[in-house]
Amino acid sequence: MKPLKIAPSILAADFARLGDEIRRVEEAGAHWIHCDVMDGHFVPNLSMGPAVVAAARRSTKLYLDVHLMITDPALFIDQFYKAGADGIIFHVEAVANPIPLIDELHKRGLRAGLSISPPTDLARLMPYVDKVDEVLVMSVNPGFGGQVFIEDTVGRVAALRRASNELDIIVDGGINSETGARVVKAGANVLVAGTYIFRSDDARAAIRSLMMAGD
Repeated sequence: MKPLKIAPSILAADFARLGDEIRRVEEAGAHWIHCDVMDGHFVPNLSMGPAVVAAARRSTKLYLDVHLMITDPALFIDQFYKAGADGIIFHVEAVANPIPLIDELHKRGLRAGLSISPPTDLARLMPYVDKVDEVLVMSVNPGFGGQVFIEDTVGRVAALRRASNELDIIVDGGINSETGARVVKAGANVLVAGTYIFRSDDARAAIRSLMMAGD
């Protein structure tokens, strides 16, 4: 089993104090920092662009994972690369053929990832499992933080883990100590949590409780 990593999503951070917020969760034991980029078209919300990712980059040396919930990810790869992303995840639903974009990310030295939304058949993503470094399974409908975990996620994670022992399997949406434990048992090794960590009175305790999901 791959080591468990916790990736706080800055979508739930206080943007007025973004640098301090990122340093707070880093000191609390975070392994990655996760940036959710939404365009108001692919999903019904707007969040952040390359300038916020660049600000996050200046605030930490942790692995910076950028999740593009946007209609045409190829148009923005260069901007997020220059902003300092270490890995970029785009949605399988957003492109007809993911391979050219996966290759472009690898050419730039970035880790490449695919994400899949809850309504999409997992079969659409499976042909690319051996082409990417990470797969992000949305456990809520993408667009807003603080949603309730969708139960089908556990089976989807298990199917992906059966397909690959090497893949980083990320789960994002409604993650807490209880749902985190269930997806880790199914094979996930990266937990994205926004509200659960950033809105907690004790970020260290929140991260520790997620890490216990791997025990």
